[in-house]
Amino acid sequence: MIKRKPLTALKDLATKAGRWLGLTAPPAPHINTVKNDRFDELAWRDTWDQAPALRELAYDLADVHDYTDDLLRDVWTTAYKAVPELHPRHEMDRSRLLNHQVVEALLNAADFTALRDHTVGDPYAAAMAVLAQRAALRSMLDQTRDAQQAAQAAADAQQEAEHAARAVQAALEAAEQAAGEDGQVPEDAEAQVADAIAAAEAAEQAAQQADQAARSALTDAAPRIHAAARAAAAEAEQQAREEAELMAGWGVQPGDLQRMSFEERQQLAQRLAGGRLAKFASLIGRLRAMAKGERARRVRGAPGELIGVTMGDDLSRLVPSELVALAVPALRADFAARLAEGRLMTYETHGEDSAGAGAIIACVDCSSSMTQADGNGITREAWAKALALALLDQARASRRTFIGILFSSETQVRVFRFPQGRADIGQVLEFAEHFFAGGTNFQAPLDAAADVLQEQYDSAGVRHGDIVMITDGECRVTGEWMGEWRKRKAILDHRVFGVTVTSSPGPALEELCDSVRTVTDLTDLDASADMFRLI
Repeated sequence: MIKRKPLTALKDLATKAGRWLGLTAPPAPHINTVKNDRFDELAWRDTWDQAPALRELAYDLADVHDYTDDLLRDVWTTAYKAVPELHPRHEMDRSRLLNHQVVEALLNAADFTALRDHTVGDPYAAAMAVLAQRAALRSMLDQTRDAQQAAQAAADAQQEAEHAARAVQAALEAAEQAAGEDGQVPEDAEAQVADAIAAAEAAEQAAQQADQAARSALTDAAPRIHAAARAAAAEAEQQAREEAELMAGWGVQPGDLQRMSFEERQQLAQRLAGGRLAKFASLIGRLRAMAKGERARRVRGAPGELIGVTMGDDLSRLVPSELVALAVPALRADFAARLAEGRLMTYETHGEDSAGAGAIIACVDCSSSMTQADGNGITREAWAKALALALLDQARASRRTFIGILFSSETQVRVFRFPQGRADIGQVLEFAEHFFAGGTNFQAPLDAAADVLQEQYDSAGVRHGDIVMITDGECRVTGEWMGEWRKRKAILDHRVFGVTVTSSPGPALEELCDSVRTVTDLTDLDASADMFRLI
């Protein structure tokens, strides 16, 4: 017969086991470092589904780290959220402690702060930031294998301790059920409880030792993690900045990007960064910025072309240095005296009407000679199309229709229309990429330009358009054609500006244009700057 012990013995055992009973249902530890809500979750899932490159990166890193999906999500969320907040380290699943340390290191990197200027709230940019850190993340995980193994061992030991605690609970419940009506517990049931308690004590001690080993390993790995995080953040920030500058240089607005799918944005970035477009992206951005600056400097109310500086009292035409004097108290009295005497420096204009209401038309030479490059690698074609795209911005700013006409030989003419300067990026890129590489004929593109202005005049009575002819060559025009051109110009009352690239204007261009600018240095942005104050 099994010997039973009194219920008091069971109670004593229960008291001894009490410190494990609270571990039978511990709060679930976090596997993701960054706190997120359901909207973050949806954004991540959508990005993960749209970006096969992220999934490929996770697969690639899986041979050095077991939790790469969680790590990539942490890095993405840190870049995406406006205010990323980390779970406390002690609340993390021990197997994800290395992920936590990596994210902490990234947040402490100065370049990562700069990177977030480009990625916050933008799922695509955040994903690109993760992909830009591909090499650094692999290097980081390679260098911290020991720390990750120690963290995993701590996680396994903690799991064993929790399992042992549950075994104590089960043994106590079994002992209680085995107790007789007199409250006595069988000896073997008591032994099972005692064994469970001993196993739980051993597992708890092993978990504490493993946890301490993991902490020590992560502390040792910290310098390597921080160095790798700085390198990763620097690389990602540089790529994000370059892509943002590239998009801005081409006039792609943030709103346009937000409406694109992940794949469309990735293809656009690759298209802009590769091939012929990449060779003059920087020049396009500089010319756009120059045009914007010239618009800001435009003299409001001026009746004509800016030809110099004179003395006067017209406050609307003051040169900047005179405006500065108003901000200096000591100079105000002198300013007032010179104003009364009409001796202030003002812009002098002459003989031109204000900007036309008709279309702005850029005729861009696409003959084979336009592929020639200067010592800086800038081609004549690149300069010409950069100027044309700056004129597109000019049209958008003044809500005028922009027409881009690419021309070469007589039958090689292509017309691009941008109503009120509104530009679809696909159409802009098609305009920039198309090239004929034929001969040079002026009559065909100018006829096409005049036809556009004639359409505007016939449909809405609009005149005063502006044509900009950008070429590096010379072409003879017939006397009969020139006579018809002059008649049409008199009716439509448009202006024609000529820009000759790295050559002197020939007699035909001089006769066709109201004014001609010669660009001998393709890095010189000032050669055509005054056009943006006139058009």
